[in-house]
Amino acid sequence: MTTSASAATDRFPDGFRWGTATAAHQIEGGNWNNDWWAWEHTAGSGTREPSGDACDSWHRWDEDADLVASFGFDDYRFSLEWSRIEPEDGEFSVAALDHYARVCDGLRERGVEPVVTFHHFTLPRWLAERGGWEHRDTPERFAAFCDRAATRLGPGMSRACTLNEPNIVAFCGYLLGVFPPGHRDSKRFAAINDVLVDAHRRGVTAIRSAAPGVPVGMTLSMSEWVAVDGGEERLDRYRHHMEDVYLAATGDDDFLGVQTYSRSRVGPSGNLGPEEGVPTLVMGYEFWPQALEATLRRAWAVTEGEVPLIVTENGIGTDDDDQRIDYVHQALEGVLRAIADGIDVRGYTYWSLLDNFEWAFGYLPRFGLTSVDRTSFARLPKPSASWLGEIARNNRLSPKPS
Repeated sequence: MTTSASAATDRFPDGFRWGTATAAHQIEGGNWNNDWWAWEHTAGSGTREPSGDACDSWHRWDEDADLVASFGFDDYRFSLEWSRIEPEDGEFSVAALDHYARVCDGLRERGVEPVVTFHHFTLPRWLAERGGWEHRDTPERFAAFCDRAATRLGPGMSRACTLNEPNIVAFCGYLLGVFPPGHRDSKRFAAINDVLVDAHRRGVTAIRSAAPGVPVGMTLSMSEWVAVDGGEERLDRYRHHMEDVYLAATGDDDFLGVQTYSRSRVGPSGNLGPEEGVPTLVMGYEFWPQALEATLRRAWAVTEGEVPLIVTENGIGTDDDDQRIDYVHQALEGVLRAIADGIDVRGYTYWSLLDNFEWAFGYLPRFGLTSVDRTSFARLPKPSASWLGEIARNNRLSPKPS
């Protein structure tokens, strides 16, 4: 990896966007009408606990918007719950669309730009029962949903993300079997990648038509891939299916959202565990903040500098807020080095605003800048929130607290 630390400063470019993110199913609560709620309540799914009321953000979204504004962020990235908007096939809820429009308007009233994700892991039950992403018509149905939602929300959106981490939808749902529908089939995994690429392209077209002028892109889970002891060939094969098929589909997009948490070590026989001596986190992967710089560089190289980059997720699940600050500080140093080398990185979005439901891990990992009481739903900002907020306000990397 090349670095230009001497050329980098502690200042970010003028216009650099700062934000934080959430997803509907992880914070709203009561999303019983989607495939994830069904999965959480399926014996043997491996989900640690059900999402339940989550953070009650369906009702407390204004508290969340207040938090984002108080921290000094420019953007708030949140997602739409498809199963609320289209609870049955072809039946659209005006009330649900109005709710999300109020969220957009409320954010703008507070000086925060709404970044709207149209699909963040969940499908309506009626669509899942038809075969979900394996049904030949699902990309078309996704485009129709995007058209309907973008038509209503277009005036309030500042940026639109079609699919959140489609590679994780495919990998965890069709190869690892830890997301719905729980398949473990390499042929299905490869086929679903193609379906999700199609859905993304259709989604881009639909959103652009319904909301002209709103920038549109996808967000992709990326890892710093490291070959160990001759693992290069297998690494290339893994990375092709996990990243490259999606990077190849971004050429016409207005941006690419890079989402990075750690690295992946690959040997000749497959994935390796954490390296001895490297700290690990509650989700089992390494504390490796330098992965963000590596993935920004690779995304820029593979897309040949044609698509501006935005960090749409980066963060750490930990109970140690000092460790969170250390992680983000190191990650942002890498962003500055990438920018100094001419890579067009336009923003940084921390995951997550709240300690929320982390899918199969339940409420164990705490990624939030804000803790949430599991009974009262009271929000309590952590020191990392004010530290990162100061960086956002000054557009300059602050030292770690002593």
